[in-house]
Amino acid sequence: MKAGVIELGSSSTPKTSASRGASILDFILRIVAAIATLGSAIAMGTTNETLPFFTRFIRFRAKYDDLPMFTFFVVANSIVSVYLFLSLALSIFHIIRSKAQVSRIVLIFLDTGMLALLTAAASAAAAIVYLAHTGNTKANWFAICQQFNSFCERISGSLIGSFGGILLFILLILLSCVALSRR
Repeated sequence: MKAGVIELGSSSTPKTSASRGASILDFILRIVAAIATLGSAIAMGTTNETLPFFTRFIRFRAKYDDLPMFTFFVVANSIVSVYLFLSLALSIFHIIRSKAQVSRIVLIFLDTGMLALLTAAASAAAAIVYLAHTGNTKANWFAICQQFNSFCERISGSLIGSFGGILLFILLILLSCVALSRR
């Protein structure tokens, strides 16, 4: 090294620390997304309400598995939640080895597939929740949320968690792309 000249490339500490920070943020976002999707699956899967009709022997029941879209929602959120918990191992690997590229690329593809699955499930369930709240008079589908308040509140809250998971997946994919582009 000559006097007054700084050599570049000999030390990459700022780049490594930024990459490690991105890996730690990736780990935290995965934990939050896993909790959101697991919470959504549990909230939807345990939703049911029974209302008496005229007598106590005749009752109306609303349960999540009465509609296939809600069953798809529970299964998809469960799959995504398990995937997120399993992907924490790769996220820890990225914290330890910040320069890993192939595993980041694999995570981007898997995250994108899980994002598509979660979006499909949340959208299908959102359509049914909308019908439950507003109904459709042309098709003679009446709004059931006036009678089944607890049921509708739980399925709506479950959708919020799932759409939060979708936003976190988008952030995870963008974060991984930025981490790869800095290399």
